[in-house]
Amino acid sequence: MKRCLHILLLAGYLLTGCGTFASAATNQQAALPFTLVTAAPNASPTPTPFQPIPVLPTVTLEASPTFDPSTPTPTVPPPTETPIPTIDPNILVNTLVPFSTIEASGNSQVLNNGFETVNFLLIGSDVRSGTSFRTDTMVIVVVRPNEGQVSLISIPRDLWVSIPGWENQRINTAYQHGISVDYPGGGPGLLKDTIQYNLGIRIDHTAMVDFDGFRQIIDTLGGVDVPVFCAYTDWRLIDPSYDPENENNWYLYTAGPGLMHMDGDLALWYARSRQKSSDFDRGRRQQEVLRALFSQTLKSDTLSRIPELYNNFKETVITDLGLGDILQLAVYAPKMTNADIRSYYIRPPYVSSWITESGAYVLLPNEEALQGLLTEALSPATQVVEKQSIVIDVMNGTTIPGYETLAAERLNYAGYETHIVPSDRQDYAYSVLIDKTGTQDSTPILNVMGMMPGSVISSPDPNSKSHFLLIIGYDYQPCFAPEKLGD
Repeated sequence: MKRCLHILLLAGYLLTGCGTFASAATNQQAALPFTLVTAAPNASPTPTPFQPIPVLPTVTLEASPTFDPSTPTPTVPPPTETPIPTIDPNILVNTLVPFSTIEASGNSQVLNNGFETVNFLLIGSDVRSGTSFRTDTMVIVVVRPNEGQVSLISIPRDLWVSIPGWENQRINTAYQHGISVDYPGGGPGLLKDTIQYNLGIRIDHTAMVDFDGFRQIIDTLGGVDVPVFCAYTDWRLIDPSYDPENENNWYLYTAGPGLMHMDGDLALWYARSRQKSSDFDRGRRQQEVLRALFSQTLKSDTLSRIPELYNNFKETVITDLGLGDILQLAVYAPKMTNADIRSYYIRPPYVSSWITESGAYVLLPNEEALQGLLTEALSPATQVVEKQSIVIDVMNGTTIPGYETLAAERLNYAGYETHIVPSDRQDYAYSVLIDKTGTQDSTPILNVMGMMPGSVISSPDPNSKSHFLLIIGYDYQPCFAPEKLGD
């Protein structure tokens, strides 16, 4: 993966069509290079299914039902840790003390924009028809070109924020409101200002894609191979052309575990469905697809097709970036490895569930904990650099296809550089970690992989280019929680 960093941005744009069903009508405005729409009166939120907790007074929101083609779905249980919110949801608009803008310092050369990071906001929404839409997929991509490091930060659509000049609302309403009130910079301008005010992250560029565009891009690339760590079952349309309002057009589909080749429709379903899960789990799956896109495009001939693909997709992706802007980052590519992409999720304990007076489900930020998470995401990854000095070869000792990829990706999430090597045999009942150094501490690797201390075999090899060899056996359990790997 030590290839062109600019492909990371192209692949990122591919994922941004993964919001939930909404509707919008296009309305052009010459002053802004964005597709503009007219806000719908009394737009209704779609709540995230948490268990009820004591109701507090707040501004009134009207919750609207979402179509569920299934039989009644069990309610997702609340987080086990629910800290007391540090924000009073009844405060007047913009009386919150805004987050200090996070500009984590380092020793790297400062970029041309005056900062050491370039921050992108990837947005997904359905803007095909109707009068209103919401930005239900938001992923911040923080690029540190000098270090070749990238952080992905998933923002839940129900995050309760103070929207400048308006009111306290879900963050996914800011884009549409910015368009409807002719905010400076339109929808992107207000969403960028909302993120900086509430999260302290400066957004330099935005990109938005709709569902159809996402399918088209994935199919143009020949599909994507996604490591599905945890089996996921949810309702799926029999065919994307079928009427979603007809219950008979849906069926239960299970993805994974394993390495799955997905076309545009399957990748979109996997990245945006949430009938039987939650917004937090959807954020995890979106980042799985995003990371898979990064890896796949770096290994294929996509790099040589960047100008062609950009020209083909420029009508699909609404962005303030030009081809030259993307290619300019290529000079930093040699510093990037497959362990340089860090994943972060705004979820409990960084937010707490709360129900408004009208019954709408929202998420209140736990400011101190959240700011710590975001500061880490924007800072140089010194711990990752230390881990990257450890190279781990991964071998599949089973007949189960894709186990080696799942294990390698799991180590990448934790910041380790990996290489997949051919199998010598496929009858390993148990996973084994072979220490080729004889001195390196293997405990952190065992913790990441969920292995016992007795799984380590010391076999010093001074000629080895790697420090460890991980052999995956039939006992391997691929499902894991990526947000806990840094603990």
